[in-house]
Amino acid sequence: MAEIRLDKLRKEFGKLVAVRDVTLTFPTGTVNCLLGPSGCGKTTLMRMIAGLETPTAGEVYFAGERVTHLSPSQRNIGMVFQYPVVYRGMSVYRNIEIPLIEIKDLSPQERKRRIESVLETLDLAKFAKQDVSDLDNGTRQKVSVARAVARQPKIILFDEPVTNVDIGSKTQLKRALKQLVKQHNQTIIYVTHDQTEAMTLADTILLMLDGEIVQTGAPRELYDSPRDRFAGFFFGNPGMNFIPCPVEQHNGSSTLGKPLFAQPMRVTGLTGQPEVTIGIRPERVRVLTETAANTVPATILREAMVAGGQRLLTLKVGATTLKAKVPPTDTFRAGNTVHVECPVEHVVLFGSDERRLEAALQA
Repeated sequence: MAEIRLDKLRKEFGKLVAVRDVTLTFPTGTVNCLLGPSGCGKTTLMRMIAGLETPTAGEVYFAGERVTHLSPSQRNIGMVFQYPVVYRGMSVYRNIEIPLIEIKDLSPQERKRRIESVLETLDLAKFAKQDVSDLDNGTRQKVSVARAVARQPKIILFDEPVTNVDIGSKTQLKRALKQLVKQHNQTIIYVTHDQTEAMTLADTILLMLDGEIVQTGAPRELYDSPRDRFAGFFFGNPGMNFIPCPVEQHNGSSTLGKPLFAQPMRVTGLTGQPEVTIGIRPERVRVLTETAANTVPATILREAMVAGGQRLLTLKVGATTLKAKVPPTDTFRAGNTVHVECPVEHVVLFGSDERRLEAALQA
């Protein structure tokens, strides 16, 4: 068992509160990404789990055992940092072997099998006899990962391990990490500021801001159902559109109208809100060349290519700007007049406190 449990974990640096009373559980055999902008507390939280930082308050448990007082070596975890940690002047094979020699009940045959397995998975076999000092940064980071994985600890912590490596090594490392996790049923905590990494690798994403976990869930859940505007903005390239919209009253019902809707849209479950913010992802905005039901006219201000080969249009809808993603084959051009629909099933409503409203929009 390698379940990690945190109980009201807190870290203060003088008057700065880096981590605010975090209570959560990382289930055995899962990949968990601590995601958030720089300074949000994710690395500090990971360092307390590792034993590299002493909590101001709270406890850390591994498999039900309190480990808060234990040193990093006593916690028997693997760690991979942003910059490769290797034994220079030694071969790749020897770098991976050294920690395994310390495992008393590991036979030479099993030690060799483990080394050869991670060398193969991380495409390092051809470098086995080479001095790590002669390798590039990306390959040295692979060696760091191989060494941590070959020990087969129940818990491995990754602190932005692909930040400082080339694109090719990034892709290969991420692919290998997914494969290695499945093989060894290890509990992984992976710190990153890159939403794409988190969406690709994680079973669960823990989104952090100002020392707190603001939302936890599967990658698709956080993307489709952000709990607040920060989550809506942080995920996506670009993030959600946010459009202020006054709440109107028609025959005793709350409705939303212009600028995004051609006719009043009824809102259920909304009370005491004179204005809401409409959230919709750019890829959910429909852009048409001709008018249709539920569309409003718009002008294309500019266009740009974005990741995935799609085109990003910036649209003027009344006094409001709106971003929409369209296929590269579409013939829209800057200056064109088009017609835009924001399908109600893809609209999220936020209140004045920037939290998602439990309200439903109906045509």
